[in-house]
Amino acid sequence: MIFVVGKSEHTPKARALGAELRECRIEAGLTQHELAARIGVSHVSISRYETGTRSPRPEDAAQLLATLGVAGQRYSELVELARGAEQSNWLETGVNGLRRELMTVIEFERIATRIVDVETNIVPGLLQTADYARAIMGEVPGADLEARVALRVGRAAILNRKGAPNLVAIVSEVALRQRIGGAEVMVDQLRHLLKAAELPNVTIIVLPAVSERWHPAHAGAFILFEFPKGDPIVHLEHFASGAFLHAKEVAAYRRAVDTLQEVAMDEETSARLIATISDELEGTCRIERYQSDGENPVTPGTR
Repeated sequence: MIFVVGKSEHTPKARALGAELRECRIEAGLTQHELAARIGVSHVSISRYETGTRSPRPEDAAQLLATLGVAGQRYSELVELARGAEQSNWLETGVNGLRRELMTVIEFERIATRIVDVETNIVPGLLQTADYARAIMGEVPGADLEARVALRVGRAAILNRKGAPNLVAIVSEVALRQRIGGAEVMVDQLRHLLKAAELPNVTIIVLPAVSERWHPAHAGAFILFEFPKGDPIVHLEHFASGAFLHAKEVAAYRRAVDTLQEVAMDEETSARLIATISDELEGTCRIERYQSDGENPVTPGTR
């Protein structure tokens, strides 16, 4: 069998396809060498497919998936994913697209050396508590909701592993002052941010809510992934769609990160602000409990 390899060079789609192929191979209980022997290619080729360095043609991906016993909808989706894998940018829409988008983000988090998450309205996903994530995903059906929450919170484990990526979270003060899930949920979330900021590989800086200078975060949120091999990739997420940008399009976002780091508060000032907002909300919670249960009120901002 002769596989013709596409020149994908770590494009977002090639990386996503590679992660799916690796998962299929693992589920089939085969090593890269064993799979290579079955389809008559070098194990180096299998490694390149799985890392997104190169990608198989759709017909070759079909043969590979058939060898792994993949069938049905997943088979069709992955063969389709192999089409245009060499394209720099990638837009995903629809339910299946959003699932694949999520799995791609998880793969990028797994292999990235540095992640810069710029958020304007919510807390970055890797730093969310379970209750906060549950509040954001409130419209997801019951059983699916808990699975999604567990997945979201479980992703944070990468920040504590050996060889963890460096995470730079650039968060708007507006996001910190929201009360998604209620005041008590937000207090726990803010305390969690302060604890996460103690990790040596996590930097949290805050963009002031009031600014006299336009900056890139006014145009929306984005995540920049940097890898040990291959060009950086930017992820843009919208309500029912997501996009991945690669190669020359990323340069503007790297410059945007530099600008935002200049505009944002430093780490120490950011931590003080997060603590202050948390204390204010905690005081509000005590007053609300007093009003509903008859407890003694506590002045907001005191402990």
